[in-house]
Amino acid sequence: MAQIDLRGKVGLVTGSAHRVGRAIALEFAKHGVHQVIHYNGSADQAAQTLDEVRALGVEAIGVRTDMSKAGEIVALFTTIRDHFGRLDVLVNSASIFERADFATLSLADWQRTIDINLTAPFLCTQYAAALMRADRGNAAGGVGGVIINISDNSGLKASSTYPQHSVSKAALLMLTQVSALALAPDIRVNAIVPGLVLQPPDYSDAQWEKLAQQIPLKRAGGAEDVARAAVYLASEDYLSGTVITVDGGEHVT
Repeated sequence: MAQIDLRGKVGLVTGSAHRVGRAIALEFAKHGVHQVIHYNGSADQAAQTLDEVRALGVEAIGVRTDMSKAGEIVALFTTIRDHFGRLDVLVNSASIFERADFATLSLADWQRTIDINLTAPFLCTQYAAALMRADRGNAAGGVGGVIINISDNSGLKASSTYPQHSVSKAALLMLTQVSALALAPDIRVNAIVPGLVLQPPDYSDAQWEKLAQQIPLKRAGGAEDVARAAVYLASEDYLSGTVITVDGGEHVT
């Protein structure tokens, strides 16, 4: 495998105002990747992330996009094309995570999750691939782009308390495989499956620690663990259709 120099490339991390998306954007910035900071309702957090990314010496712009609306996704990629003229890295990280009872789950709630967690990554992949291929002749070393999808363990193990989320994340893993085939050889597509890396706001410290003790490594991880995995997948040129689990071994239990 050859390692790709990421300096000077352009990356879009959806949902990069906060949480895992923010950590990924910052890690890419440390490796010299210019950034598109995407957000929807988190304008203040996006502004802070922009400041932190720019402080690392790369160019960055912020773009508000409602990922449930196809027209706004088109506008997002138009902005990227107009501002940077290229795109080298796409990380589909934006998602929603809503608890629901399967028997009473409404069609509207089901569709909202599918729109954001699956349809939006599908559309972003299509538009990113077109932009990556349009610029292929200018890419360093003639290397094409890379797309990384952020799933989670509920995509590997069924969750009855988050049914629509579990289905959407499992489907995102299949989208990874399908698009890795469809977009080869110039565009690579991979996925990351995080486990216990960010404590939900409705979980107490005791609840979080109890979950951590149930996995092989007996400890929770952090968003930075996912971010480093994303940089690895973007940097290694012989990885495509690959799924990396960043979960302390939870997937083998």
